[in-house]
Amino acid sequence: QAQLVESGGGLVQAGGSLRLSCAASGRTFSSYGMGWFRQAPGKEREFVSAISWSGGRTIYADSVKGRFTISRDNAKNMVYLQMNSLKPEDTAVYYCAATRAIVSIAQEGRYDYWGQGTQVTVSS
Repeated sequence: QAQLVESGGGLVQAGGSLRLSCAASGRTFSSYGMGWFRQAPGKEREFVSAISWSGGRTIYADSVKGRFTISRDNAKNMVYLQMNSLKPEDTAVYYCAATRAIVSIAQEGRYDYWGQGTQVTVSS
């Protein structure tokens, strides 16, 4: 059974940092692209960042570019999202997801597996 489990969320003041982790199990996720999405209250889920299976390619939403960094450790089946200079508008539930797709990995519909999410709250 493929499983993704996020951790590292919490409450932080604006300007602070958090590091989200996603632990993958049940499959060889080293061959999957991995992504982070988020959903704020009353809003649709949106793309945040994605990384190719090798880690050689990363993409970011414009809203987080320059502040967030995605990375992965295939030996540990882990994916990370380092979030710096957090803003109140970053408040959301953050989801880790895995895709076998190579292109269009910013699209939610391309993802095959999803975690349950971790709450990130940024206070002003």
